[in-house]
Amino acid sequence: MSRFEAQKEQFANQGYAVFEGVLDGEALALLRGQCDAFVAREDARMDALGVDTIGITHRGRRYFANECQRAQPALRSMLFSQTMAEVCRATLGEDAYFFFDQFVVKGPDRGMPFGWHQDSGYVVGNGGPTDHPPYLTCWCPLDDATAENGTVRVLPFSQAPASREGILPHERQPGSNDLIGWKSDEGAVTVEAKAGSIVAFSSLLLHATGANQTDRMRRVYLAQYTAEPMLEKDKRQLRRNAIALVRGGKQVTFA
Repeated sequence: MSRFEAQKEQFANQGYAVFEGVLDGEALALLRGQCDAFVAREDARMDALGVDTIGITHRGRRYFANECQRAQPALRSMLFSQTMAEVCRATLGEDAYFFFDQFVVKGPDRGMPFGWHQDSGYVVGNGGPTDHPPYLTCWCPLDDATAENGTVRVLPFSQAPASREGILPHERQPGSNDLIGWKSDEGAVTVEAKAGSIVAFSSLLLHATGANQTDRMRRVYLAQYTAEPMLEKDKRQLRRNAIALVRGGKQVTFA
């Protein structure tokens, strides 16, 4: 029996589960060490363009640094670890492919909230395929994630059953550039998680994050996995990445 049977059951029924303290000191130290460099990368991109906003990144307030493992292969030691293989088996099942990674950081004092959405809604909203199967998001706090610093809030499938059935319509919000797929907080669960834990959720699960009201950054590393390679609309090329981690229940890629 897997050590994550309870998480497996909750994920299947409610669309999310928490894996407490599964990222060891070395993995957590690696992610923390890389995070600041990628925030600096995003500042440099905005400097080069003479802007303070790129997409949903807003200087000093909220950062989304994408495709980090391509720039820093050291991150693959976490992405293709035994721990991530176990998390994928407990959530996605017998097959899992690494899809996408990013650092998500909220600045101190004025770190912006992030509206209710499905991750699959962002795939569709940003030009991706409308028919992709649900995939897995692993939300990994690098600092203790609390209600005060803008931790993730989720709407379990039991509270928003329509989300389990498919991708809801999302609308682009002026100003923040967020895609919004839901407007009510009713039934929401605030998930506070210690650094080194993983909050795993389906790409169909509605979730949001609050503002950072503390004097420190709130840092998260986000890793996503699919049950099969995701193709672009034309079915001719991959969307993002498709590196097999688990095939037939066995880990096949190792860092």
